[in-house]
Amino acid sequence: MLLCDIQNYSGKTITLKGWVFNVRSSGSIYFLQFRDGTGKIQIIVSKNNIEPQIFEEVKKITQETSIEAEGKVYPEKKSPYGWEMQAEKIKIIQISSPYPLGKKSHGPDFLFKERHLWLRSPKEAAILKIRDEIALDIRLFLKQKNFTLTDSPILTPTACEGTTTLFKVDYFGKNVYLSQSGQLYLEALIYSLGRVYDFGPVFRAEKSKTRRHLTEFWMMDAEAAFLEHKENMVLQEEFIYFLIKEILKNCSKELEILERDIVPLKKIKPPFPRITYEEAIKILQKKGSSIKWGDDFGADEEAILSLQNDNPLFVEKYPSKIKAFYMKPDEENPEIVLNDDLLAPEGYGEIIGGSERIWDYELLKQKIQENKLPLDSLRWYLDLRKYGSVPHSGFGLGLERFISWITGIHHIRETIPFPRTMNRIKP
Repeated sequence: MLLCDIQNYSGKTITLKGWVFNVRSSGSIYFLQFRDGTGKIQIIVSKNNIEPQIFEEVKKITQETSIEAEGKVYPEKKSPYGWEMQAEKIKIIQISSPYPLGKKSHGPDFLFKERHLWLRSPKEAAILKIRDEIALDIRLFLKQKNFTLTDSPILTPTACEGTTTLFKVDYFGKNVYLSQSGQLYLEALIYSLGRVYDFGPVFRAEKSKTRRHLTEFWMMDAEAAFLEHKENMVLQEEFIYFLIKEILKNCSKELEILERDIVPLKKIKPPFPRITYEEAIKILQKKGSSIKWGDDFGADEEAILSLQNDNPLFVEKYPSKIKAFYMKPDEENPEIVLNDDLLAPEGYGEIIGGSERIWDYELLKQKIQENKLPLDSLRWYLDLRKYGSVPHSGFGLGLERFISWITGIHHIRETIPFPRTMNRIKP
């Protein structure tokens, strides 16, 4: 029996298995705050309603002790969880050692050192529930749009975006790398399946200690044949709008636990505003930034831009020199590419990056050479432009950045169960 189904058992005697996360007593009555991972309930253990030896055992229960409880369950307005159990039997599975995470405030270094235990807290559990909902909704949306889920390799012979952020791995005496993105492999699959996506961990050796960076994180990359730049942005805004609607509908309890102000999320509605990189530079300069044309945006610049609107903001057509080699140049101005970054509002910055890809063989070969990338390792990718090449576009959603915005969490490291950063590889 799971607590998520308790409404089906009102007035009945059931057995629950889980953990006691708080205990208080008035002497003859114990109040056990109990969870099983799907819900919470208050268990009443009365000296008058239970065998004396069981009551003596209950006195030994500490925070995080695992138990099996049997008794009648019923709705109760006075209970913090809306339900109570009048215990008839309590079986202790294991008495917990003194729990290191008390009610007092702990610093982040201590909490991440004890991350394996901190994950039991209501707020951390709520974040992971929302993460699960988002992962499901991503798949639902893309299924509705006729995308096929596929898998890209984690070990790759070369970089997808930049050689400076690769993790090197010894592969039977050869150097290979942990994947930065599955995008290049997805491009091969559009010729078979039309619309494809992958969803899994990627790795970037960025020497960054900001609140927005992890070295291991999850990406959803999507790629579609016969989808051009403007259509790509429309698909992205439909995608984000769908995710937000589903999260608001299905995760209201978790958002409340996190004390997330959902009013800004409720305001979001397509179409999202669009500005060019050049327009963004002018806005930033008016706001006092020293940024100039040709510079890439950092977290501060993205925050300034994302505070201009209630909706997410598209910034499109960046200089080709600061973007990946595979992005298609604008025919009207080859110095810029047909790409977009989607910035989340409230100062959260980029959550999606996308572009139309180069589909001309000679132009792609030229870009590979200009970027001094290994032609041999990318010959298969270049080959795709020889056998029925078509216009195509794609985009990638950074799962943890998206969760950070949706939950209102300041630091991205709380959005993944066991974060990996420059300075943290344990637990």
